[in-house]
Amino acid sequence: MEGAPSDGQVISSTADPCLDSSAASADAAGGSGSQHVSTLRKLLFRRMLVGVNDGRYFLGLFHCVDKQGNIILQDAVEYRSARRSSPSAPKEERCLGLILIPASCRSSCHVDCFIQEQMALLSLSK
Repeated sequence: MEGAPSDGQVISSTADPCLDSSAASADAAGGSGSQHVSTLRKLLFRRMLVGVNDGRYFLGLFHCVDKQGNIILQDAVEYRSARRSSPSAPKEERCLGLILIPASCRSSCHVDCFIQEQMALLSLSK
Protein backbone atom coordinates (compact mmCIF):
# COMPACT_ATOMS: atom_id res chain seq x y z
CA MET A 1 0.00 0.00 0.00
CA GLU A 2 1.33 3.39 -0.88
CA GLY A 3 1.75 5.75 2.04
CA ALA A 4 1.16 3.06 4.65
CA PRO A 5 2.83 3.69 8.00
CA SER A 6 6.10 1.82 8.26
CA ASP A 7 5.62 0.86 11.91
CA GLY A 8 2.41 -1.11 11.34
CA GLN A 9 1.70 -4.49 9.82
CA VAL A 10 -0.90 -5.17 7.18
CA ILE A 11 -3.10 -8.11 7.99
CA SER A 12 -5.69 -9.84 5.92
CA SER A 13 -9.14 -9.83 7.43
CA THR A 14 -11.05 -11.74 4.77
CA ALA A 15 -11.28 -14.69 7.15
CA ASP A 16 -11.97 -12.38 10.09
CA PRO A 17 -15.43 -13.11 11.51
CA CYS A 18 -15.75 -9.45 12.44
CA LEU A 19 -16.22 -8.47 8.81
CA ASP A 20 -18.57 -11.34 8.08
CA SER A 21 -22.22 -10.36 7.83
CA SER A 22 -23.26 -13.13 10.22
CA ALA A 23 -20.97 -11.75 12.94
CA ALA A 24 -22.58 -8.33 12.75
CA SER A 25 -26.02 -9.84 13.24
CA ALA A 26 -24.80 -12.01 16.14
CA ASP A 27 -24.67 -8.92 18.34
CA ALA A 28 -28.43 -8.55 18.10
CA ALA A 29 -28.86 -12.13 19.32
CA GLY A 30 -26.32 -11.72 22.14
CA GLY A 31 -23.47 -14.15 22.80
CA SER A 32 -20.06 -13.64 21.21
CA GLY A 33 -21.37 -10.79 19.06
CA SER A 34 -20.38 -8.21 21.67
CA GLN A 35 -16.79 -9.43 21.44
CA HIS A 36 -16.88 -8.90 17.66
CA VAL A 37 -18.36 -5.44 18.10
CA SER A 38 -15.60 -4.42 20.50
CA THR A 39 -12.98 -5.72 18.05
CA LEU A 40 -14.57 -3.72 15.25
CA ARG A 41 -14.54 -0.62 17.43
CA LYS A 42 -10.77 -1.01 17.80
CA LEU A 43 -10.48 -0.99 14.01
CA LEU A 44 -12.43 2.26 13.58
CA PHE A 45 -10.55 4.98 11.68
CA ARG A 46 -7.71 2.62 10.76
CA ARG A 47 -6.44 2.50 7.20
CA MET A 48 -8.17 -0.29 5.31
CA LEU A 49 -7.50 -1.65 1.83
CA VAL A 50 -10.53 -3.35 0.28
CA GLY A 51 -10.36 -5.27 -2.99
CA VAL A 52 -13.46 -5.77 -5.11
CA ASN A 53 -14.35 -8.43 -7.68
CA ASP A 54 -13.57 -6.33 -10.75
CA GLY A 55 -9.92 -5.82 -9.73
CA ARG A 56 -10.15 -2.36 -8.19
CA TYR A 57 -8.86 -1.51 -4.72
CA PHE A 58 -10.10 1.13 -2.32
CA LEU A 59 -7.89 2.59 0.41
CA GLY A 60 -9.48 4.66 3.15
CA LEU A 61 -10.29 4.96 6.82
CA PHE A 62 -12.63 2.27 8.16
CA HIS A 63 -15.77 4.15 9.18
CA CYS A 64 -18.35 1.41 9.83
CA VAL A 65 -19.82 -1.94 8.81
CA ASP A 66 -23.53 -2.79 8.81
CA LYS A 67 -25.39 -6.03 9.57
CA GLN A 68 -25.14 -7.12 5.95
CA GLY A 69 -21.32 -6.75 5.97
CA ASN A 70 -21.19 -3.63 3.78
CA ILE A 71 -18.14 -1.50 4.60
CA ILE A 72 -18.03 2.30 4.60
CA LEU A 73 -14.64 3.92 4.02
CA GLN A 74 -13.92 7.58 4.69
CA ASP A 75 -11.47 9.64 2.56
CA ALA A 76 -11.29 6.73 0.11
CA VAL A 77 -9.03 6.55 -2.92
CA GLU A 78 -9.73 4.12 -5.78
CA TYR A 79 -6.80 2.32 -7.43
CA ARG A 80 -7.10 0.44 -10.71
CA SER A 81 -4.81 -0.73 -13.48
CA ALA A 82 -4.59 1.46 -16.55
CA ARG A 83 -4.65 -1.73 -18.67
CA ARG A 84 -6.52 -4.78 -17.42
CA SER A 85 -4.39 -7.24 -19.42
CA SER A 86 -1.11 -6.35 -17.69
CA PRO A 87 -0.80 -6.63 -13.90
CA SER A 88 2.40 -4.55 -14.00
CA ALA A 89 0.61 -1.67 -15.73
CA PRO A 90 0.67 1.69 -13.95
CA LYS A 91 -2.12 2.28 -11.45
CA GLU A 92 -4.66 5.03 -11.87
CA GLU A 93 -5.97 6.63 -8.71
CA ARG A 94 -9.08 8.67 -8.04
CA CYS A 95 -10.13 10.40 -4.81
CA LEU A 96 -13.70 9.47 -3.85
CA GLY A 97 -14.39 10.56 -0.28
CA LEU A 98 -17.02 8.54 1.64
CA ILE A 99 -17.96 5.28 -0.10
CA LEU A 100 -19.94 2.12 0.61
CA ILE A 101 -18.51 -1.21 -0.57
CA PRO A 102 -21.17 -3.94 -0.74
CA ALA A 103 -20.26 -7.25 0.91
CA SER A 104 -21.19 -9.08 -2.28
CA CYS A 105 -18.50 -7.20 -4.23
CA ARG A 106 -15.70 -7.50 -1.67
CA SER A 107 -12.88 -9.93 -2.52
CA SER A 108 -10.27 -8.97 0.10
CA CYS A 109 -9.87 -6.73 3.11
CA HIS A 110 -6.64 -5.65 4.82
CA VAL A 111 -6.19 -3.47 7.91
CA ASP A 112 -3.05 -1.66 9.10
CA CYS A 113 -2.13 -2.76 12.61
CA PHE A 114 0.74 -3.82 14.85
CA ILE A 115 1.87 -7.42 15.26
CA GLN A 116 0.21 -7.77 18.70
CA GLU A 117 -3.13 -6.70 17.26
CA GLN A 118 -2.60 -9.02 14.32
CA MET A 119 -2.23 -11.99 16.66
CA ALA A 120 -5.31 -10.96 18.64
CA LEU A 121 -7.41 -10.71 15.46
CA LEU A 122 -6.20 -14.09 14.24
CA SER A 123 -7.32 -15.70 17.50
CA LEU A 124 -10.90 -14.59 16.78
CA SER A 125 -11.23 -16.89 13.78
CA LYS A 126 -11.68 -20.00 16.00
